Amino acid sequence: MADRLHTVLEEQARIQFESGVGRAEVRSWQNSLPAFLTDVVEAGLGHVEVLLEHKLPHSPKRVDVILCGTHPRHGTPSYVLVELKQWSRAELLDGDLVQVPQYAEPVLHPVEQVRRYCEYLIDSTPSLAEQPGSVHGLAYLHNALESGVWGLTRYEMDDHGRLFTMDTRTRMTDRLKSLLDPDPATRDAAGRAAEDLLNARHGPSKPLLELAAREIQVREQFVLIDEQQVAYSSVMQAVERARTNRTQTVVIVLGGPGSGKSVIALSLLGELARLNRRVFHATGSSAFTNTMRKVAGKGAPRVRSMFKYFNDFMDAEPRGLDVLICDEAHRVRETSVNRYTKAEARQRARRQVTELIDAASVPVFLLDEHQVVRPGEMGSEQEIADAALALGCKVEIVHLAGQYRCGGSEFFDAWGAGLLDIGRRPATAWSDIVTRDDEDFVVRAASTPAEVEDWLLAQQARFGGTARVAAGYCWKWSDPTTVNDTKVLVPDVQIGEWRRPWNAKADKRVPGVPESHYWASDERGFGQVGCVYTAQGFEYDWAGVIFGPDFVRRDDRWVARRECSHDPAVKKAKNANFHDLIRNTYKVLLTRGMRGVCVYSTDPETQEYLEKMAA
Repeated sequence: MADRLHTVLEEQARIQFESGVGRAEVRSWQNSLPAFLTDVVEAGLGHVEVLLEHKLPHSPKRVDVILCGTHPRHGTPSYVLVELKQWSRAELLDGDLVQVPQYAEPVLHPVEQVRRYCEYLIDSTPSLAEQPGSVHGLAYLHNALESGVWGLTRYEMDDHGRLFTMDTRTRMTDRLKSLLDPDPATRDAAGRAAEDLLNARHGPSKPLLELAAREIQVREQFVLIDEQQVAYSSVMQAVERARTNRTQTVVIVLGGPGSGKSVIALSLLGELARLNRRVFHATGSSAFTNTMRKVAGKGAPRVRSMFKYFNDFMDAEPRGLDVLICDEAHRVRETSVNRYTKAEARQRARRQVTELIDAASVPVFLLDEHQVVRPGEMGSEQEIADAALALGCKVEIVHLAGQYRCGGSEFFDAWGAGLLDIGRRPATAWSDIVTRDDEDFVVRAASTPAEVEDWLLAQQARFGGTARVAAGYCWKWSDPTTVNDTKVLVPDVQIGEWRRPWNAKADKRVPGVPESHYWASDERGFGQVGCVYTAQGFEYDWAGVIFGPDFVRRDDRWVARRECSHDPAVKKAKNANFHDLIRNTYKVLLTRGMRGVCVYSTDPETQEYLEKMAA
């Protein structure tokens, strides 16, 4: 059986994960699992239950092995999470990063990896959180000698993470026998422990909720006003109804850029955590989710696990949560499947909005319908309300008024809508809407992209604050290149003699450059051009916006030009939808600035229009 275990796992992966697996992963199973499981059997633990490739709840991550048994002293369920590595050599870098010769990029220390898996499993499984000491972790480098990974052994170890190598195998099996009863008579109890884990209810545990309450609500001290408080109260009342009457209410919160949607979301998350309600925050944006994890979990890394993605709830237990807060819900997609999902799984897939509604007693959707910027994004009041009613849910809708970004300027909100021909607002020059004496927000047009940068730097020097330049996706986006043995970004955005790189790609780290998730929030982001995917959901004081040739002014109307777009996803959209997506892209970019915006177009006719409108 050992020699074909990897083929069995490959077959099961197609069924369980609804997708295939790469050859590297199959080779890993082939090389690592027989070696480790042989050690387990030789240690006299052949009767314990073994879970392979166990998927963590509400997460795409999987644990290589979980050994399930009973504790030899206490007789209670005991679980050992195991991370297997084929490495023969590895070097500890700064902090928790490790350099492995066969990998181009550093990876997380395996002890830290399995430790975080342990903490995540406990935090998202209340029954485990109620059994302190029931979960343990270890990393096993079965091809390495301790001398070949000596630096890794200096890393801090604890019950959730210990490191063993080929020549410390005896210490590893002794450790296993101290955590799992070697008596074969405990076979049935081991089976029950495995069943308990597989059937456990999932949601944030009480310790995690208490931690989140302190980290988010107490530290941030949000103040909600007017409709923001109405939205907050509507959700809290729906939670109480769900508790007392077992009702399910979908709350839809509609608001424009800067209307306070994310402030409401974090306020709810902090307060619901304080009340020990099972709650998660979710978005469809990698940049937004990663930044929320970084900011809200700054002092408590475990809190980051409460920030999810929309597609993490495909297999969620019906109403397993009290509340699911769906921020940036205009990014809800038709389904949660991806390109790796097999055809038969696609046929069984449910709509993503249905999955999100089913996951909680009170699903909350916060959205701006004019921020849909990619094909397949279908988060709208109508779509969500129709789905909720079809599922028998009550629907409550709250409209947020006011503009808390862009200097709180209702004038700018009206100006931007008119500029882009959104709704029935007429296009009006900035000077005809407001005078300098009674408006704090600043609107300017520049004659070159260099002038945009100069203006931003001048505003920073005079008034302080953060600044960024963003543009339509009209230039190719190259992978980093190597200059003098150092990775650097390629200056793809070229306008005349002015050249700048796009922000870094998510999976291509470059020294001295923030990861794409943090382009908008890391001061090192200035000097790279951001796109809508790294700007959406964020704000900075001074915004520079470059209109590319994909959106130009012709005969007093906007024309979206597919041939000028370099966005592979948006280019596939139908004509009418393509126009709306491009227009929404520039609406998002225009509304990132808190104190001012400077615009420029590469197209002469459009530039003339922008100069007239910004005058």
